[in-house]
Amino acid sequence: MSYRLSEDLEMLRRTVAKMAEDRVAPRAAEIDEQDAYPWDLKELFAEQGLLGAGVPEEYGGTGIGLPAVCLIVEEIARVSASASLIVAAQELGLMPILVGGSEEQKRKYLPALASGEQICAFGLTEPNAGSDAGSVKTRAVRQGDVYILNGQKCFITNGGIADVYTIFASTDPGKGLKGLSAFIVEKDYPGFSAGKKEKKMGIRGSQTTELILDNCPVPAANLLGKEGDGFKIAMMTLDRTRPVIGAQAVGIAQGALDYAVNYAQERVQFGKPIASFQGIQFMLADMVTRIEAARQLVYKAAFFIEEAAHGGASPAEISRFSSMAKLFASDVAMQVTVDAVQVLGGYGYMREYPLERMMRDAKITQIYEGTNQIQRLVIARTLLD
Repeated sequence: MSYRLSEDLEMLRRTVAKMAEDRVAPRAAEIDEQDAYPWDLKELFAEQGLLGAGVPEEYGGTGIGLPAVCLIVEEIARVSASASLIVAAQELGLMPILVGGSEEQKRKYLPALASGEQICAFGLTEPNAGSDAGSVKTRAVRQGDVYILNGQKCFITNGGIADVYTIFASTDPGKGLKGLSAFIVEKDYPGFSAGKKEKKMGIRGSQTTELILDNCPVPAANLLGKEGDGFKIAMMTLDRTRPVIGAQAVGIAQGALDYAVNYAQERVQFGKPIASFQGIQFMLADMVTRIEAARQLVYKAAFFIEEAAHGGASPAEISRFSSMAKLFASDVAMQVTVDAVQVLGGYGYMREYPLERMMRDAKITQIYEGTNQIQRLVIARTLLD
């Protein structure tokens, strides 16, 4: 299987890289400092068609696929992980509709999401249901032509600013995971609201909130698939979006390495640049090697999953590659950013330099869309089942 970038993808990479350097990088520190969603960058990405890269053309996207989404997110994450989440979170929020929605649901919701006219969010996690999706307490009860939803979600990226949410709720609590269902919930539905905004260690320009559903009526037509399909839809979604988080991690790591290399060549100690010392050289060599290994795994996974859409791969294989990409790349991002801070010494610890922000941002890639402990379980089960 080949996963070399085509000429079109390489052109996309260069275009996004230049846009990120020119338009996103100057805003990166301010976004983190102000902890405010960068609406101007959302509009910029929408104008460039970046929010619809993973959506087929018949539903208003550009249809260039998962590898392209990964490229976009990686290049933006080199300078701002928070800004890269504008693209990554949009892909996550719309994916349940793409993989589990009816033709009518896709045509109703995807065009506005692909164009960036509307923002979306993914609502699975709850205070007592993170890795354990079977413990979801949000309840959906059918009453005629609507489902009444009651419950609370937490740690929801784009919470409070999204127009459309894919919410997971139990329609049959006695069945655990098999009783989980998925719904499209619009922000203006009665009884639906955002709770507190979280104060986070990193990705501070990305809004994360609680969601409250208090006797919220959702049209029965907004049920994705059938009752009980929720867990399947959630897993199909995450199988297709975890490589995007891997790409984000690679971008964060690459940005940290780039800065550390430049610094090491300019910082003089003992009469010579610290880049001339073997101890620093070995650190940089290990960093770039790990990043390239992570990048290759991320794009192998992305191309594999894209090709699997046309048949030939088992769900277990898709899950394995997706989880391996996210697991390995996020661990690399954490290690590389810590080492990059070390290269700068005391300066790396100071907020006027970007590496402490990159280190804070890297941590979440090991946690969201499934902790790395869960990724290891997924990988092992695909080998042993």
